[in-house]
Amino acid sequence: MTKAGSELRIDGDGKPIWVSLELTYQCPLKCVFCSNPLDYDSYREGELTTEQWKKVIREAREMGAMQIGFTGGEPTLRKDLEELIGYADDLGFYTNLITSGVGLTVERLQRLKELGLKHIQLGFQSCDEQVANQMAGVESYQRKLSIAKEIKALGFPMVLNVPVTRQNLPQIPDILLLAEELEVEYMELANVQYYNWALVNRDQLLPTRAELEWAEREVNKFRERIGDKMTIFFVIPDYYDGRPKACMNGWGSIHLTIAPDGSALPCSQARTLKDLTFPTVKDHSLKWLWEQSETFMKYRGDKWMKEPCCSCDEREKDFGGCRCQALALTGDAANTDPACSKSPHHHVIQEAISGAEMARELEINQRLIVREAGAVAVELKTEVEA
Repeated sequence: MTKAGSELRIDGDGKPIWVSLELTYQCPLKCVFCSNPLDYDSYREGELTTEQWKKVIREAREMGAMQIGFTGGEPTLRKDLEELIGYADDLGFYTNLITSGVGLTVERLQRLKELGLKHIQLGFQSCDEQVANQMAGVESYQRKLSIAKEIKALGFPMVLNVPVTRQNLPQIPDILLLAEELEVEYMELANVQYYNWALVNRDQLLPTRAELEWAEREVNKFRERIGDKMTIFFVIPDYYDGRPKACMNGWGSIHLTIAPDGSALPCSQARTLKDLTFPTVKDHSLKWLWEQSETFMKYRGDKWMKEPCCSCDEREKDFGGCRCQALALTGDAANTDPACSKSPHHHVIQEAISGAEMARELEINQRLIVREAGAVAVELKTEVEA
């Protein structure tokens, strides 16, 4: 199967060339694979103000950042989204909106285009309405389909991003046909990576290797037919690859995320590393956070690596894998990512695959937990009481 994660190697020359602004964790959807923190609701207060976000955008540009993504949660819930996108465009950023689409209207799209928005990534769960609504946790399919058509009617380049799970994988041929009908330029079939809400639901979401191989064959057949009319990315879970993904091209290498409260993160999942503190842009300059904070220095480069990573001839390819996944699955962020077959903890991945297959065979724990404040705690309490 195609190797998980990006093979792209970009040298940022020590600069954060790609900046992601998580304007808010609030969202009208309740996706069962949401990458936001399990305690996302605790960040409702303390979101950065418009002027604070502008300061972040300005300082990122001064540091040499070239691309900026406005994301969340759902970024369209911020009333200052237009002002921030216009400000970023004025400073010369390539601007990208990462959205569920449910907060957009034709009028708002037109205004965003006038203000310089260059690109939209639209999250889409399935071409099957029932499955799509199940995965989103709310009825949103028709709204998403309608806004996808409006995005294309206005001439925006668009990525149709479909997080692939066991539930929607069988629909991949039809999803690709829908993307063709919409005249989508980029199609991202991104098999869910298992963090936060997706990790909670892993037994229910994780496809089998055979299912993934079937899906990849279907994607390749579609590629052969459609040629260069559409670029299709098919990213498998690194659970099946034997090697971890080269996460963010290495910790603190080219990517910088700013959370809603202003915390500076090397990736959107970094907050799960409880042994780190996350200073914010409210108290420090972006330059200091990137160049001097412990957060970014901790796993930058390879001095932190344990065996087998520190003597591995592949360490400059995958940088030891994902620190957040290492912590979530082994309890130590400095361990080799267990997705790697060389890791002494690789059995954790194999057991997870076996556990998901057993859950399917026995038809147990089939209820998906939707992204909702307190949902995980309530579910766990219910299981204990049962």
